[in-house]
Amino acid sequence: MNVIGFVGWKNSGKTTLASAVIRELSARGLNVSSIKHAHHLVDVDQPGTDSYKHREAGAQEVILAGGQRFAIMHELRGAREPTLDELLTRLGPCDWVVVEGFKTHSHPKIEVHRKDSTRAALYHENSSIVAVVADYAADFQGPVFDINDVSGIADFILKREPS
Repeated sequence: MNVIGFVGWKNSGKTTLASAVIRELSARGLNVSSIKHAHHLVDVDQPGTDSYKHREAGAQEVILAGGQRFAIMHELRGAREPTLDELLTRLGPCDWVVVEGFKTHSHPKIEVHRKDSTRAALYHENSSIVAVVADYAADFQGPVFDINDVSGIADFILKREPS
């Protein structure tokens, strides 16, 4: 399982780019999974649904299964947040995992940075950033891609040594 991450500050275009790269890699016949990190409280379930009632009743994990997909919801109930490595072990077999977030983990990352950002680029302080996607001529010492060069970014990802 190969891992590539997308990081950047809020509203930099990480999700749009990660989605486009997932689409591109999938179109090339690869099996792609993703992990998205959120710093805010997140709930994919809705109050009033049966699965929500099961979690509220105290179930540690609830699997919601249907004819198109299934989801596993795991309640931490005060336990620490799992690490990226722990989450990766929960995924099924795949060719690539696209990770959005987890800025401080050591996996290889592509930073998305905009010239109008009020925050400094992460690549100045983060050695796990292997490429930058920007709307300006970034001074990164490695590959710099235009935000719209999804094919070139996918080519770069696929040519990298497995992680």
